[in-house]
Amino acid sequence: MGEFSSVSREGPLTIVTIERPEVMNSLHPPGNFELAEIFDDFCADPEQWVAIITGAGDRAFSAGNDLKYQASGGKMGGPASGFAGLTSRFDNPKPIIAAVNGIAMGGGFEIALACDLIIASDNAIFALPEPRVGLAALAGGIHRLPREIGMKQAMGMLLTGRRVSADEGLSLGFVNEVVPAGDALEGAKRWAAQILECAPLSVRGSKEAAMQGMGAASLEAAIKGKYAQIQGMYKSADFVEGPLAFSEKRSPDWKGA
Repeated sequence: MGEFSSVSREGPLTIVTIERPEVMNSLHPPGNFELAEIFDDFCADPEQWVAIITGAGDRAFSAGNDLKYQASGGKMGGPASGFAGLTSRFDNPKPIIAAVNGIAMGGGFEIALACDLIIASDNAIFALPEPRVGLAALAGGIHRLPREIGMKQAMGMLLTGRRVSADEGLSLGFVNEVVPAGDALEGAKRWAAQILECAPLSVRGSKEAAMQGMGAASLEAAIKGKYAQIQGMYKSADFVEGPLAFSEKRSPDWKGA
């Protein structure tokens, strides 16, 4: 366990918990650097295939940037990989799931938006309230939200800083599932288990192609694009194992290589 976060592993699943409940799991530069190292390790570890990030306690996933730390004159700055080591991490093909328990505001919501799935407890609250304090959601929120839910719906949140419930987040499209309060982590584990039933390199190839394809000039260009993880999938042992296991009517034994 680190000073500001903890890590546990369940087979190929890494579970990361922000451990600052006394400040609603808000993050300061030391916490961000610690999380950046954790996710560096996750990305580099061939034995770890999926990650979940959550917050300690049931009040908050993360209330975002620790403004009191900043106002007290604490040393600012952050890792190149961004807030929580995630919001500017663009080279990770492995799936990351946000298990949102309670408040996810500002940078906290931006952490969740930087993940591939969001599983939210029914008491979760999402917002990008930066304009209400003279700031802007510059850790990716301004750009990720319209890409994920469309421009008009995103502007409805970005220009007002309003709070959105878990159920509304589901209807807007940035939440994958709403679960009872206290069950966000278990819900995220359930989704992780479904991902882990699939070939790891197929999952990574699908994520990489989908993400990079969003920036292509056209649908045709996206489909014809060359994706490193897809090429790796074609060359993997799992590319042989999957059809073989299907033909033999057994569960595949994925190697992830």
